[in-house]
Amino acid sequence: MRTSAAVLATAGAITAAQLGVAASASASSAAPSASSASKVAPRSAGCPIDIVYTSRFYIGSGGWVTGNGLYFGLKNKSTKSFKNVKFTVTNVKNVRFGTAKAKGGKVTHKTSKTVTVYKKTLKSKASLGVQVRSRLLNKNSYKVKFSVRGNGWNCAVNQGTWGR
Repeated sequence: MRTSAAVLATAGAITAAQLGVAASASASSAAPSASSASKVAPRSAGCPIDIVYTSRFYIGSGGWVTGNGLYFGLKNKSTKSFKNVKFTVTNVKNVRFGTAKAKGGKVTHKTSKTVTVYKKTLKSKASLGVQVRSRLLNKNSYKVKFSVRGNGWNCAVNQGTWGR
């Protein structure tokens, strides 16, 4: 009896952890939120940047994200500057992009499925990102991927994904 209780308790802890991870990128249909919370993705070893993205948002009519849309960006955690930095957000599943505003750089490429923002020199502790009006074709299943290019760092081009 003790063994089965321990097994059930362990299974319950794992399930709770899984639910916490699944709820981290959540969307809900409701009125616009005043909150603009963002999360930081874990970075690979030796890479001095963090990927930042919107963690809470609301979906309005037609699947459009309310407010100013979604924010995706990167933060330089180093004391060094980096040259020719390009940050690209690409649709993987069920996301379409509308208008895009660069934060800390300029938008160099924008389609309904891809947005690229560029900065000639990303200074230390600076950030580069894009605020993009977004439409989720399916609010339960969506995903974008991030890629980063630049000179002077040791970062992989593919920086992971965001979504459900």
